[in-house]
Amino acid sequence: MLDNLRDQTSFEPGEEPLDPIGPELPKARKARRSLDQITGMKAPQRFMLSMMLLIMVCLLGVILLVLTGKVVLPVAF
Repeated sequence: MLDNLRDQTSFEPGEEPLDPIGPELPKARKARRSLDQITGMKAPQRFMLSMMLLIMVCLLGVILLVLTGKVVLPVAF
C-alpha cells in the first residue's frame, strides 16, 4: 500500500508546489506615530502625568510598608 506512494503523487521535482494562501505581496511599512499622536498630549503634560504616577507609587509603597510593619513611623509627641 505505501510502497508506491512516491509514484502516486502528482508532484514533479522540477515543479514548485502551489501556495494555498496565494503569492506573497510586499508588505507596506506603516508610518510610525509619535507619542504626541498616540496620547494626544504635549511633552509637559506627559511629564506631569509621569511625576504624579511616580508620587502615587512611592506613597502606596510607603503605606504598604507601614501597614505590614516593615517600617515603623517615629511618633514624637
